[in-house]
Amino acid sequence: MQETLVPIATFCGNCDCGCPQLFLDADAPEEQRVRITDDFGQRIQMSREQFADLLAQAKSGALDATALDTAAVDAAAVPA
Repeated sequence: MQETLVPIATFCGNCDCGCPQLFLDADAPEEQRVRITDDFGQRIQMSREQFADLLAQAKSGALDATALDTAAVDAAAVPA
């Protein structure tokens, strides 16, 4: 089956490293329509509803502290 990917956004775009990208795949099952690829060849797929929730959390600032606070990330990585 051929993929029908529609590019939506490129994150970075200032280099030749294969920057992370956001796509919509009209032919994918509904729960996998949104695809985000990284510069290491990995990808995640999610539904439009899941992506809308991710956007809402980002817009509200809910992700700011965890995404930018390396101490919080380091603390979360320590086994209990």
